Amino acid sequence: MSEVVKFLQENPVQYLATVGRDGKAKCRPFMFAGEMDGRLWFCTNNTKEVYKDMQKNPNIEVSVSSPSYAWIRLNGEAVFENNMAAKEMCIQNPIVKGQYGEASNPIFEVFYLKDAHAVIADFSGNPPREYSL
Repeated sequence: MSEVVKFLQENPVQYLATVGRDGKAKCRPFMFAGEMDGRLWFCTNNTKEVYKDMQKNPNIEVSVSSPSYAWIRLNGEAVFENNMAAKEMCIQNPIVKGQYGEASNPIFEVFYLKDAHAVIADFSGNPPREYSL
């Protein structure tokens, strides 16, 4: 878990892929919020298309590459939970705070990845490192 968290923190703008409600692939910039209680947390708001897409099909994948040409692919099921501790963790990010103001904002949503699987790879020729989280 720690290697996955470190990779996401060092490369703060990831890309989150969903299956849109129209059945087509959608990919959006996203930010990892943090790890808490052994779960990887993200946040969004319940007025966005991405939230509605994940309500219909919660299977998502996150990907990002590093400046050294390593990358991560992280997939799992997005589970939305009204978890105030997770919301408080997320709101510590100045960008998130600027958008939502406070953790109790009614449009502010948090989710974690259930049955997450991560692959970290690069062009070194070494085998990818895989993690079940």
